[in-house]
Amino acid sequence: MAKKKLGLEDLGGFVFSTNDEFDESEYVEGEDSETLAPEDQELEAHFSNKGRGGKTVTIIKGYHGPEEDLISLGKKLKKKCGVGGSVKDGEIIIQGDDREKIMKLLQKDGYKVKRVGG
Repeated sequence: MAKKKLGLEDLGGFVFSTNDEFDESEYVEGEDSETLAPEDQELEAHFSNKGRGGKTVTIIKGYHGPEEDLISLGKKLKKKCGVGGSVKDGEIIIQGDDREKIMKLLQKDGYKVKRVGG
């Protein structure tokens, strides 16, 4: 059995640097980060069934802004689609393959959304 190759995400988001003048504040999102206007957001609508026991989900990635605004958008999408879901790791996860419906809802609100994958 082949060993899995480790990637950066397997390190837990740590960045190692030997630069003494490295300023991490440039790369860390703070609580004061503002939500970009919908027309400035470029979201991606993904379809996935991996790691979910064969159940399909739609994943919205690429949102820039505070967690509270992301949760609010997730609630709105779940309510409009009449399904469950969650918000984890900066992504909105909606149960079922409702990409087209979700993309139309987001575009109606002014977001730029592109379909990624299948």
